[in-house]
Amino acid sequence: MSTKDLVEQDLRTALAAAGYVLEDVTFSAAGNRRVVKVLVDRDLAVPESDATSVVNPLTLDEVADATRVVDTALDDSDVMGEQPYTLEVSSPGLGRPLTAYRHFRRNVGRLVDLTTATGTFAGRIVSVTPSEVTVASPAIGKKAASSHVVALGDIRKARVGIEFGREDED
Repeated sequence: MSTKDLVEQDLRTALAAAGYVLEDVTFSAAGNRRVVKVLVDRDLAVPESDATSVVNPLTLDEVADATRVVDTALDDSDVMGEQPYTLEVSSPGLGRPLTAYRHFRRNVGRLVDLTTATGTFAGRIVSVTPSEVTVASPAIGKKAASSHVVALGDIRKARVGIEFGREDED
């Protein structure tokens, strides 16, 4: 097993016990140190039958808690060896692609740009099931509002759109 595989295995177990999910681990070099970047998210705590409720993103306090969990897990194992490293823990950013059911489910209510075999469109995620996502596109000019139901397997590319102050938020 590679170092990355061992680290992922240790971190998945430790984070799951604390209610978090490991999204990714990357290693890079910075002089004589290694940089370990860990992306975490909250465990998706909604049943698959609930396709529409909003899942709140991680708070800064939760990222700090996850950082302590990751730090302890790495310190308790010898998988990183004696070479010094810098640890960076964060949640997945807006630019990260949506590739799995849990990624789409976390983003119900947010704008998304989708590319399928039949084209590209933007809209707000209305609901997500393990097999499909429903996206509502607003009326623009003479183009009427529409709703798209897309099988998750048909999505080639998806990213959350950047949105500054939604009109429907308090």
